[in-house]
Amino acid sequence: MDKQKDILNAALKLFTEFGFHGTPTSKIAQEAGVANGTLFHYFKTKDELIVALYVDIKKQLGFCVAKDIQAEDSIKETARKYYVAALHWGIDNETEFRYIQQFLSSPYVSMIPAELVEQSLAMINMIKEGIKQKLIKVTPAEYVMSIISSHLYGVNQYINSQKLSSAKQKQLINESFELVWKMIT
Repeated sequence: MDKQKDILNAALKLFTEFGFHGTPTSKIAQEAGVANGTLFHYFKTKDELIVALYVDIKKQLGFCVAKDIQAEDSIKETARKYYVAALHWGIDNETEFRYIQQFLSSPYVSMIPAELVEQSLAMINMIKEGIKQKLIKVTPAEYVMSIISSHLYGVNQYINSQKLSSAKQKQLINESFELVWKMIT
């Protein structure tokens, strides 16, 4: 593994355990097994490290979610695939999913790079198309996205806290998608 990845892994572990402000860069460097100067070689500031870790995790999630979506899928099917894939990824990557939630509730969210904002725009545009086709209630698309995302995070936390079987997880994920779909349509 390379040093940059070691630093990101150490930062993920420590940020989710102690928070952004409770984790000094010296502790991250120590956990990663690198010198403090090495950390700053890859990330000029702690803020840059926090954002870079978010970007790295979002790329992993984005790849997982996008791989099954087909151009011919309906709006509902695209939303379902996004929702189901994101939940499964969150179950399999619990620490990373918690980091995303932590990051999105922080002031660092204003530092998200433009290319990631554009990825979110793809979902917003799909929602706008659903509104245009009268499949989704006429409400601001960003609000609908917020409802879906909040629901997704809550269901993920519930599943992780309940230690459900795979069959029960699948059932709950499908039921919860239908609930959120009813909410927005």
